[in-house]
Amino acid sequence: MRIMDGHCDALTKLYMNPKLDFDKEEQELDVSYPRLKQAGVKVQCFAIYLSDSIQQPTFEHILQMVDLFHRKIVRHPGMKFIQNVDDWRAVEAGEQIGAILTLEGLDALAGNMTHLRILHHLGVRSIGLTWNYANWAADGVMEPRKSGFTRKGKLMLKELETMGIIVDVSHLSVAAFWELVEVYAKPFIASHSNAQKVCPHPRNLSDDQIKAIIQCQGLIGITFVPYFVDSANLAVPITALLKHIDHVCSLGGERHIGFGSDFDGIEQWMKGLRHVGQYGNIIEALCKNYKETQVEAFLYGNWRNFMLTNLPK
Repeated sequence: MRIMDGHCDALTKLYMNPKLDFDKEEQELDVSYPRLKQAGVKVQCFAIYLSDSIQQPTFEHILQMVDLFHRKIVRHPGMKFIQNVDDWRAVEAGEQIGAILTLEGLDALAGNMTHLRILHHLGVRSIGLTWNYANWAADGVMEPRKSGFTRKGKLMLKELETMGIIVDVSHLSVAAFWELVEVYAKPFIASHSNAQKVCPHPRNLSDDQIKAIIQCQGLIGITFVPYFVDSANLAVPITALLKHIDHVCSLGGERHIGFGSDFDGIEQWMKGLRHVGQYGNIIEALCKNYKETQVEAFLYGNWRNFMLTNLPK
């Protein structure tokens, strides 16, 4: 079965540790080319995320990561950069793995809309508006004041809407989420978030948020962060993921479920999900509980439908 994974932080690890090799099965790298091939991943999103260790992130840091994405990932003969629908279809028709470039957190853009447009020209196709805390555009979900968008943040939303960059609300504050619903006219995603009703972590989505994503024809990437899946257990089994899938389905979201592992952005792992090469363990669990057509949709088909509708033509 084909797989699309909506979020990983391999690019950050490659940036922070230049000795790591995307073309090798590195112990420290959850997402590498050999492991993507092992799993049968057809499309992988790679996030530009500037680590907290970079104390004053700038646009230059983002450009360095874009350069790294080209030098270490899409230059690989087995990979292909996806920027539009034609690129996606070319990946489907061939043997290469598709790579989509995303941004997690607007902090380093410093409110400069020209920087935003440059990233669009460079092929960034989805942007997570915040990480956990506040930036110039909006509050993140862990920001104590729990506010929404700034004036400039709302202007930025209009720019994203005009350019067609996909908005990602994972990490966004609840207040900002609902402000976005009011003013943003296009479908949006939560690339790596689970159901709060199943696991009451602030990073997970309430039922009303899940319904809003379904209503806008968006997509939710079920994530493998153990404490977003089951906060009561230290060793979280893959079967715990199914409770989140069942819950989203119960709200009418069967066609709006995908996966967004957050591999390389986590320091704890679920049982049997230590790296992307172990996606087969998820497939095995899914096939015991769902029809084949449902499993194919969760793994790839729902993401495919969303991307073919929302990527540039």
